Amino acid sequence: AVTRDDVEESLKAVFQFVKDKEQLLQDLRSQIEETKKKIAEKQRERDYWLEYKNVGSKIHAERISSLEKDIADVKYELERTEEYYSEALKVVREENQKLFDRHMKLLSEEALKNAVGYLDKNCRREIEENEWLKEEVKIYRKEEKDLKASVQLLEEENTSLVAKLIDIKLQHLRA
Repeated sequence: AVTRDDVEESLKAVFQFVKDKEQLLQDLRSQIEETKKKIAEKQRERDYWLEYKNVGSKIHAERISSLEKDIADVKYELERTEEYYSEALKVVREENQKLFDRHMKLLSEEALKNAVGYLDKNCRREIEENEWLKEEVKIYRKEEKDLKASVQLLEEENTSLVAKLIDIKLQHLRA
């Protein structure tokens, strides 16, 4: 039998997991900013060499060609990385949904046991027909809907962060 404390402990673990992921996202954002600065610097260097090439320098034409090849390689790596992170995000979403469903099931079972456990047979039958119980069901359904919305927002934020991480990796590959 699952107790209320077990359910609360499980929920706390899930919430801690979410907090840890949010901290990780913040760390990734700061890394993204650093990478953007590096990318901007490399982009200025590339622009300088392209201008030099257009002015007629044949000395550095080979270097420019090499940089353009590197850019193509980075784009290819970005596509591969994007596929990897998309798959990873899909797996995380499925895992989050399974955890959410499991916790909602435990909460529902615990609430039912608590409500029914304190009553005798006659009272139990009366409560099943009671409007109060129907209202409690509505409340639990609303909480379930709110939790699903929260999970959806976290998944969207994870998607955004994965895209930024891919951009950073692209920038690192250019460097």
